[in-house]
Order: sequence, then C-alpha cells, then structure tokens
Amino acid sequence: MGAEKKWLFALFSAAFVSLMLFLSSITGFSAAYYAYSSHRAFASTIRRGAGYPPAFAYYIYGGSGDGDRIFRLLLAVYHPRNRYLLHVGADGSDRERRALGAWVKSVPAIRAFGNVDVLGKPDRLTYMGSSNIAAVLHAAAILLKVDGGWDWFITLNALDYPLLTQDDLSHVFSSVQRDLNFIDHTSDLGWKEDQRIHPIVVDPGLYLARRTQIFYATEKRSEWVVLSRGFLEFCVFGWDNLPRTLLMFSNNAILPQEIYFQSVICNSPEFKNTTVDSDLRYMTWDNPPKMEPLFLNTSDYDQMVQSGAAFARQFYKDDPVLDLIDKKILKRGRHRAAPGAWCSGRKSWWMDPCSRWGDINVLKLGPQAKKFQDYMTSRLDDLTTRSNQCK
Repeated sequence: MGAEKKWLFALFSAAFVSLMLFLSSITGFSAAYYAYSSHRAFASTIRRGAGYPPAFAYYIYGGSGDGDRIFRLLLAVYHPRNRYLLHVGADGSDRERRALGAWVKSVPAIRAFGNVDVLGKPDRLTYMGSSNIAAVLHAAAILLKVDGGWDWFITLNALDYPLLTQDDLSHVFSSVQRDLNFIDHTSDLGWKEDQRIHPIVVDPGLYLARRTQIFYATEKRSEWVVLSRGFLEFCVFGWDNLPRTLLMFSNNAILPQEIYFQSVICNSPEFKNTTVDSDLRYMTWDNPPKMEPLFLNTSDYDQMVQSGAAFARQFYKDDPVLDLIDKKILKRGRHRAAPGAWCSGRKSWWMDPCSRWGDINVLKLGPQAKKFQDYMTSRLDDLTTRSNQCK
C-alpha cells in the first residue's frame, strides 16, 4: 500500500508541475504585449551600428483566423537581429492569440533571442477609417520601447510574403542611408483620385508660417511602408504638432492609411528629402483596378522573381506559390525559419538547421540578392536626381 501511495504522489506531483508550467506560459497574455526571452543567456551577441548589417522592426498583423498565416510569415522573415511584433486584431479570439504565442515559443531561436512579441491587448483593424493608423502607431511605439537598435520599420499583412531572404535584405540595405524612407507618395493619383482619395489640404497656418502655398496631401495608393527609425520617432513622440494635426485631419479621409505617413513626411522640412518613391512591393492590378490588388499564384512566380521586389501581395492561404517561394528562394522547411548565415545546424528532415546558431552578424547571399540590388539601385538613382522627392 505504501508503494501505491508513493506512485500516486509522484503522478500527482508531475501533473501539478505540468499544470503550473502551462499556467505560467499563458499568464503573460493579459499584458499589453508579451515577450519570449527565457534563454537569452545562450544567444549570440547582437552587434549594431555602423559597420554591421542593419536591423528591421517588423509589424505583422491580421484578423480573425490569420494566426497560422502570421506565424508562417514570421518564419519566412525571421532573423535574430530583427525585432517582431505580431498582432491578431480584436476580431480574433484570445484562444487564437494564445495559440500563436505557443507556436512562437516552440521555435528554439525565438526562445533564445527573445525578439518576438505578441500584442496581448489587440487593436481593432478596419479597412476604412483611422483605426489602422492608430494600430500602426501603437505598434511603432511598442517596438521603439522594447528595442533601441533597429533601423527600419516594415509593415506586413498576413496576406503578404517575402521574395528574398533576410540576409539578402540586410546586405542590400547595408549600403543605403539609414535615414531614408521607402514610401509611395507621388501626387499623380490617376484612377485613384476620384474613386479612393479625397485629398487632405494642409493649411500652412497650422504648421509653417513661412509656407506660402497650400500643400495637397495626396499620393499613390499604398499603405505599405519601410520607414526609418528617426521618422517613426518623429511620428510617435511628435516634438512638433504636425503628426498629431494630420492625424486629426486624416479622420475625414476614406482610406487614411494611404495618406497619413505620406502627408506627414512631405510636410516636414526635416524628412521631406528622405523619401524614396517605392514601397518595395510587387502587386498586380485588375483593369480597371479594384480596391485591392489581384491574388498571386504560380502563374505569377517568374514575373514576381524577376521584378526584384522585396515583398509581394496578396496570396490566398497556403497557396502553392508560397511553397514554391519557400523551396526555391527561402530554402525553408515546413514550420521552420528561413535559414541564413546565422544557422549552424545540419540540415535534415529531422533537424532544423536554425535550431543551432553561430555568429548572427554575418550574412550569406541568396538567389535574389543581385535582383534586389538592381531594384534598389534604380530607385536610389531617382533619389540622386530628386525626381522621386515630395512635390
């Protein structure tokens, strides 16, 4: 009987410990955001600044049912030097956010480097209205708070996917001025002017007394941006009143997410000459164009790759073209991070090469490096002629 009691006690103890571990894994979900950094002591040293590759802060978001898509996209763009904030909108459930958090914690590198956070108090995401701007600014504020070393802020939706490795992205951006902002801002709206955008008029009296003409805050339709850290600090901390003033006026626009950052940057003397008129995305449109770009599939693969763009949108969930990108460009296995020079494990069907790592500050060029370099060079050539500056 004594042996039976000992056996029951051991069983009960094991069950209790398991319960405590489970509860501890989900208690963080009541926070505004939660991090996964329990094994940082075993991580390689991250070196930042001049002479080292740039780092990116990714804001990856989606709505109800997009948790698994967000996780797949995270793995496709993951690198230990970067920072990530994942957001399942308010229409998603807490169970979905907990599941996303559990998937994140299952990745050894993420546990070690602690560079992925999941938003615990979600914002509402709507296609029209200013809530999307508020959500992006909220995300930027969190990323500025939790990490002081990243250089550029990138927004990605669950329907997006990368067309190159993070090593390729960092390699090309290593030769780019770190104050540049990649954002569509041209005033040539074409078909969008009547159907999508009602221009914001910036009264010069609200901002610069010396400005003699009214600036019409209109631009090419794109809410997707790659913004410098300095510009994001200006938008979030607002050491003058321009970002807040334009946020107030943008509430009157149908699609304010397509004009807010463009309006701020083109009306700021400090940042208006830091723009590159490109969002680095590959998209195709119907004729006549509709509200959203066409969904991409395997028939678009060759053209996507040849474009040299860094990202593409939009894709159906688990479309075969995503598997093609994983296989040919990212060299990524299912449920595994895209490998880079930082991965030191052996690649096999049973072992993730990125479950072990070496120096995370070195890069290895992938198949898209040259195409993206050419793509970037053509955009920067326009910068030198000032042909893509705010007008």
